[in-house]
Amino acid sequence: MKAHDGMYIDGTWRPAAGTGTIEVTNPADGTLLATVPAGGPEDVEAAVRAARAALPGWAATPPAERAARLEALRQILADRSEEIAETVTAELGSPLTLSRKVHAAVPVAVCAGYAKLAAEYAFEEEVGNSRVLREPVGVVGAITPWNYPLHQIVAKAAPALAAGCTMVLKPAEDTPLVAQLFAEAAHDAGVPAGVFNLVTGLGPVAGQALAEHDGIDLLSFTGSTAVGRRIGAVAASGVKRVALELGGKSANVILPGADLAKAVKVGVANVMSNSGQTCSAWTRMLVDSERYDEAVRLAAEAAAKYVAGNPLEETTRIGPVVNAEQRERVTGYIRRGQEEGARLVVGGAEPPEGLERGHYVRPTVFADVTPEMTIAQEEIFGPVLSIIEYADTEDALRIANGTVYGLAGAVWSEDEAEAVAFARRMETGQVDINGGRFNPLAPFGGYKQSGVGRELGVHGLEEYVQTKSLQF
Repeated sequence: MKAHDGMYIDGTWRPAAGTGTIEVTNPADGTLLATVPAGGPEDVEAAVRAARAALPGWAATPPAERAARLEALRQILADRSEEIAETVTAELGSPLTLSRKVHAAVPVAVCAGYAKLAAEYAFEEEVGNSRVLREPVGVVGAITPWNYPLHQIVAKAAPALAAGCTMVLKPAEDTPLVAQLFAEAAHDAGVPAGVFNLVTGLGPVAGQALAEHDGIDLLSFTGSTAVGRRIGAVAASGVKRVALELGGKSANVILPGADLAKAVKVGVANVMSNSGQTCSAWTRMLVDSERYDEAVRLAAEAAAKYVAGNPLEETTRIGPVVNAEQRERVTGYIRRGQEEGARLVVGGAEPPEGLERGHYVRPTVFADVTPEMTIAQEEIFGPVLSIIEYADTEDALRIANGTVYGLAGAVWSEDEAEAVAFARRMETGQVDINGGRFNPLAPFGGYKQSGVGRELGVHGLEEYVQTKSLQF
């Protein structure tokens, strides 16, 4: 596939400071897609220097003009949506149908929301005898993951640019090609030189250099909780602001009387989507004792329809996981679940038949899972569902809140008021009621060890501004 052999810094593609490279491979068959440069501290230094030089001009640019650049960016992303979908499918392994509907389409919607918000947001307001100003926080360092590669870039870049910040992006090494495509789109949209900069590289090298750099004012990271802790500690030493969107172990709570067939079907789909590589996936399904056996049967039937296959085939519903390391991680958890006594209903650790080549994992459902089991406590990041029985609603709430995470969740009930009351008591940042649709304008982020700060909508924009008051 097409790939740049340099870094996008100060409005141009320039050679990397070093000679190291990263091989980008297709997780469906292991073939080499492209190589990109493995940047290091010198590349990060050049990018931060360019972002700092561009900051005064971009911060002073009227919000209406920043909105116009975002609208132009949105249009370009929309025009190149098929190329985006094909790129994500190639480097991530997402089925092409999902890449079109989610990986390409959602970033366009998010960008549209921030183009509108940039033009309408109250960057100044009068409060008594004070004028309160909301100014850009400065230079943003963004480190993004591979599971939703373009969405996570846009979820950081769009609000940062809307707020008047400049930025340096270090994308995940598994999915740098769509990040390069975004840099092309930003350039073609007329985003000024130095406002957006891209450095490809390894996390422990380029990522750490970005996190440690004194020229970064805010560090925005999406990824594992373990890495988030390290980044938070590094940022704290320089008193940098941080926005951390980390892991999850979300509960899908099906209350007595809810539409069980619908709740199970949607719940299984939520876990299997993107090969289970979704931080907000509802990986724990909680069902009352009376209907538990029926829920297990329905889940097994639903999961059996997710047959792993070639992501380029229109009928494929689940592709490979991103790399060999991720496959070993997921299958290791499957084996751990069996060792700890969970009942394997569907799937298992063996490769799917006929798909020994590539990084495929069988869609897996466990029953008889207890809340303290490893598979009920730790983030697996694969197509693995744990079904847990509860005695009553208080027991369900205890189980739902009984992890260190709090990113997302779901509640199903025949009484919407009952579902809302239960959701209010869940220690999590976002809850879907009876299958509520994704809203790109609603705040997304976690409680507890699922993160700090929010993304999307006005709450996401406000992560990138700081306030000043003028008294008269």
